[in-house]
Amino acid sequence: MITGIIAGVAWALETVVLGIVFSMTPFITDTQAILLAPFVATFLHDLFSAVFMWAYNTIKGNLKNIFGVLKKPSFKWLVLASAIGGPIGMTGYVVAVNYMGASVGAVASAVYPAIGTALAYLFLKEKVEWYQWIFLILTLFGVYGLGYSPNLEMRNFWLGLLGAITCAFGWGIEAVILAKCFKDPTIKNEYALCIRQTTSAFIYGAIIIPILGGWGLTISLFSNGSESTLLIVAIAALCATLSYLFYYKTIANVGASKAMALNITYTAWAIVFTVIILRDFSVLNPITLICGAVVVVCGIFAATDFKKLFENKLNDINDN
Repeated sequence: MITGIIAGVAWALETVVLGIVFSMTPFITDTQAILLAPFVATFLHDLFSAVFMWAYNTIKGNLKNIFGVLKKPSFKWLVLASAIGGPIGMTGYVVAVNYMGASVGAVASAVYPAIGTALAYLFLKEKVEWYQWIFLILTLFGVYGLGYSPNLEMRNFWLGLLGAITCAFGWGIEAVILAKCFKDPTIKNEYALCIRQTTSAFIYGAIIIPILGGWGLTISLFSNGSESTLLIVAIAALCATLSYLFYYKTIANVGASKAMALNITYTAWAIVFTVIILRDFSVLNPITLICGAVVVVCGIFAATDFKKLFENKLNDINDN
């Protein structure tokens, strides 16, 4: 439970720091830079995170174990989860933050636990109760309601919403696949995260950035005095790396649904950090707070099987 909450706090901080990146000069110089910003920033974000993870595992002496994972049947599933959660899910998240703002983008993308529950029902045949579907619908209404919050500065709500939905499906699928992979006790969270960030950075660098023509902007960040921008991206990547480590550990310990429900608390922390760090008090209006609460609460409820929870409690009482 504690690791899940720490993951949420770290991710909220990453969100606010990433929001700062998009207001910096290299990403707002012209229309092309603005359009490429989410993709270039995500590539650098995951690249730095991959470097951090390789350094971390090298220090801990885990390299032999990581290369051992390459021979396991679960490796292909880890790569699939990495591709979906990284290039797809993370890009959607960055797009949401870029076009909706850090706090609203974080809350909007928080629909992913509900999506993850639905995907587990469809693909893993996990039982989903009728009330979980209701909470899923209420969560989606909450996300939609965020677009009508007054006094919020959003570049483009609909593009942000599209990013949030893409993120929700990407992260929801990723969590379900990882839960399956972590059933193998030899696959540790730090091994999986190292593979995840490396795969994501490779797909971005080898496929997405070249297709979008983003290498010019990417290289310019290393050659035109943009050290401060790169430093802030690296700080965001460090926060994300810590969040992922605790999140993956939580998935391994308590399962995907509970881990997602705990991690979703980043939405509330993102609003807190937005007020404290960015001094943006516009997020404290009634509609944002109400819709944000609906997304968080209903998202958690949609990922929770209360029937099974009550049955377990009754069994514990009877045993005692």
